[in-house]
Amino acid sequence: MSREEWLQWRNRGIGSSDAPVAVGASRYKSPLELWLEKTGRKEPEDLSSKDAVFWGTTLEPIVAQVYAERTGSKVRRVNAVLQHPERPYLLANLDRIVEGCGILEIKTAGLRSQGQWDEGVPLAYQIQVLHQLAVTGKSWADVAVLIGGQEFRIYRIERDEARITQLLELEKVFWQHVERQTPPEADGSDSSHRALSLLYPQNSTTLVDYSEKPEMNALFKALMEARQRSKLAEQQESLLEQRAKEAIGDAEGALFSMGKALWKCSKPSRTLDTKKLAQEQADLIAPYWTEKPGTRRFTVQSGEPT
Repeated sequence: MSREEWLQWRNRGIGSSDAPVAVGASRYKSPLELWLEKTGRKEPEDLSSKDAVFWGTTLEPIVAQVYAERTGSKVRRVNAVLQHPERPYLLANLDRIVEGCGILEIKTAGLRSQGQWDEGVPLAYQIQVLHQLAVTGKSWADVAVLIGGQEFRIYRIERDEARITQLLELEKVFWQHVERQTPPEADGSDSSHRALSLLYPQNSTTLVDYSEKPEMNALFKALMEARQRSKLAEQQESLLEQRAKEAIGDAEGALFSMGKALWKCSKPSRTLDTKKLAQEQADLIAPYWTEKPGTRRFTVQSGEPT
């Protein structure tokens, strides 16, 4: 199917790659940002041009072939979007089906990601596979991963009804947010920050009065206390950094039992004095000015409201 058709299907439910995001187990995307995509408020990012995605797609048939050779199993493609028989909003695209009762999930990882696999399949991928097992009813899945282009590993994930039940309930809660057009809560991530900026790009001139709402006042108090702790922590970090610089003096750095600290001069660089350029060559640069939409800035003030 075309990318447009695939996107239409994708927004009809939760796919296996969406599952970790929907339940808050992704490091890269929040449930709130996923909700924006599923409700049509934001276009999903096209990752096809990313190097990691390109190499993952290119190497997928090779990894599948090596898996088949090393395990003696027969694998085949499933060129379809699969749907849970009782929960139609649960969807899955499988890399391969293993003859019998299994699924093959194929991954490629860089050397920097190797440590994430030392204790087994990373949690986000476990959730992805459990989602696939839930949709298909299969008994197990093998995760074949090629690390750094040369280390090949296979991990088995057995069907776990207790974990699947828990996952399905969490996904149900997320999908209810989609159906009811009510956003899930932000989770403090950069992804949620981006999502809130997209969801509420502009502001009116009114102030919402929460002064008589205990739960909102408790939230504001917690925010102010968190900011004070953060400020104190920054001051403490700055003090310790200055003490370390005093100890280093005019040396390049210093060695410690837990590591090292460096205090090195950067290479000389040149910067364009745009303010001076604008003052002295206003007519010259006038055609190159571009307008950017304003962004909302969040500030807090303590004290009695006026």
